[in-house]
Order: sequence, then C-alpha cells, then structure tokens
Amino acid sequence: MNLPSALRRSAPWLVAAVVLGLVAVQAREVDWPQVRGALRQLPLPTIGLSVLIAAAAHAVYAAFDLVGRALTEPRIGRWRTWGIAAIVYAFNLNLGALIGGLGMRLRLYTRWGLPPATVAQIAGHCVLTNWVGWCWVAGLVLLLAPPSLSAGWAPGPQALRAAGAGVLLLALAYQAVCSVSRRKTLQWRRHTLERAGPRLALLQAAAGAVNWLLMALSLWNLLQGRGGFAVALGAIVLAAVAGILVRVPGSVGVFETVVVTAIAGAVPTHEALAAVLAFRAVHYLLPLALALPAYGLIEWAGKDPKRGTNKRCKEQDTKRRRFA
Repeated sequence: MNLPSALRRSAPWLVAAVVLGLVAVQAREVDWPQVRGALRQLPLPTIGLSVLIAAAAHAVYAAFDLVGRALTEPRIGRWRTWGIAAIVYAFNLNLGALIGGLGMRLRLYTRWGLPPATVAQIAGHCVLTNWVGWCWVAGLVLLLAPPSLSAGWAPGPQALRAAGAGVLLLALAYQAVCSVSRRKTLQWRRHTLERAGPRLALLQAAAGAVNWLLMALSLWNLLQGRGGFAVALGAIVLAAVAGILVRVPGSVGVFETVVVTAIAGAVPTHEALAAVLAFRAVHYLLPLALALPAYGLIEWAGKDPKRGTNKRCKEQDTKRRRFA
C-alpha cells in the first residue's frame, strides 16, 4: 500500500480520534451542577434576543438556495425555494450535510419536479455561499484579532494569523474568478457548478458573512457581552472547522469543546458552557422542533392529490408510466 495515500485516508480518522478524546477529557472535568446553575441564571430577555437573532440567521441561510435557483432557473417560486431551504437547514444542522442537507433537498425539491442534477447545483451553491462568507469573516478575525487559545495543543496567534491570511486569499481568488473568468462553470475534482457573475459572487460573500456574524452575535449575547464580540466570532469560525474535520452529526460535543476552549479566560468555564448549550438549543434544537412538523405536513399533503400534490410531479409520473 502506498504510504502517502494511506496517511491521507487515515488522517481524518486520526484527527477525529484526537478531538473526540479531548471532548471526553473535558467532559469529565466539567462541574455539571455549576453549569446547570449558570443555565438557570441566564436572563429570559437574553435568551429571547438570541431566539430572534437565530431566526434571522436561519432566514439568511435559507436564502442561500436562491443563489442556486438564480443560476439554474428551475420552475419553482422563490418563496417555495426559501421554505424548503429553511426546513432543510434545520435537518442539516442536526443530522449532517449528507443526510440533512443533500438527502432532504432531494426529497423535497424532487417533489416539485426538480431533477436531481438541479438539486445538486442548488445544494452546491448553498455550501459555496456559506463557506465563501466564512472565508471573509474568519480571515479578517483571525488576521486582526486571533483568539487566545490556552490549550497546549492549540495553534498560537501567529499560526492563526497565517491561516486568516490564507482563507482571505481564497475568498479574493473566488471573487476574481467570478469577475474575470470566461468559463461558465467551476470545477473541483468531479464536481461542476455554474459560475456566479461578479455581482452574485459579492452577494454570496455578503449573505454568507452576515450569517456567521449573526451566529457570533447570538453567542456573544448569551455570554452577556463578556469576552468581546471578536472572541465570540473567533470561537464560532474555529468551531466550524472542527465540525468539518470531525464528522459527528451536529458537531455534538466538538462544537462545545472548541468554543469553550476559545473563550477560556474571558469567561468562567461553567458559564461559557452554559452559554454554548443555550446556543445549541436556540440555533439547533428549536429550528428542528419547528422543521419536523413542517416536513411531516409536506409528506402528509404529498400522499393525497387533493391535499396539494404538485401538478407537475403528477404529470411527470404519468409520462414515466406511459413510456415504461
């Protein structure tokens, strides 16, 4: 077996094992009664404000699918696209990108007559919009105000600044490609996407950045302003990277560990963990609690033509039976 290829295949598993080990160690060191007490002491107005911020962030993320819609021009309305994306995002957050993101999109969009190839384009541009925005936000915060990570295994400020400069260059490169390239598609490995124009690429960057900024604002609000907004923002962008490296649905445990580590020193550990758990409830669990009945209603309505099955889907089914 080729050693470099074996290392490439095993590297994600090694990273996952290390991070999950750190999660387990930290979980044993947490004073859980203190965490419960800190959760109870969170003011209701503070929680309510984070609910509103989470709703705004969810609405912005759901609009990412409109980028793919603009480039593929499917015969589906903007509001229906946004509604499907809002449901999908809740599942994506809690179940992961493959099941919650792509799987749910295929399930819901194909009900409205979209072919799987178009759904894949919409999903691809949603992911691209999210990470282009992340590159701008993460690049700026890591370059200008890198978080002080107290853990011995964590990278230092200079490494974080270098990483920030690198992701900023990626964001600039994407904008440059969309502005000057004559190719109509973007290709990465076996994946091909319709290329956005310069204005749409700027819109992607702005929408993606706003989503990340809103999430950081919600966390900072739950921390009750302690530690500074830049600290909360740095914690959020670093936790996103950890979630990609460690394929745990919803980044359960991983997100909490990275955020608490990133804000250690600014806020007591039990209070930081209480804020992060409240963040998960507001940004992950509450949207899922709303998306589940909405998805169930769509499935229920789709079983009976009298309860809203899309006419185009029925016509396509008829044609398939005719030529089968």
